[in-house]
Amino acid sequence: QVQLVESGGGLVEAGGSLSVSCAASGRTFSQYAVGWFRQPPGKEREFVAAISGSGRRVYYEDSVQGRFTFSRDNAKNTVFLQMNSLKPEDTAVYFCAAGAAPYSTYVYTRAREYTYWGQGTQVTVSS
Repeated sequence: QVQLVESGGGLVEAGGSLSVSCAASGRTFSQYAVGWFRQPPGKEREFVAAISGSGRRVYYEDSVQGRFTFSRDNAKNTVFLQMNSLKPEDTAVYFCAAGAAPYSTYVYTRAREYTYWGQGTQVTVSS
């Protein structure tokens, strides 16, 4: 069982930066691929970024590529999403998710591939 707790959301002006993190319980965090998803108001949940268990492989959705940086610290069981050059369309509830991975460089990009989910943290970007 893995429990995930997001933190760090908030309100920021367009063009600004915000960092959200996700802390996980459990001793084998490095064996889990982790992803960030977001759900904008009135819309479906969508993929943002994914990182492999080792942290060596990271994959981004096109709209955040070059603006967001996803990293992890397995010693602290925590992942981080640094968001720069934020846009109003980045406004959403951000969720982290974890799924056991078959090998250390594996990433998942689809929500159904993840087993554990956090409760979400609100990110609001004002124009």
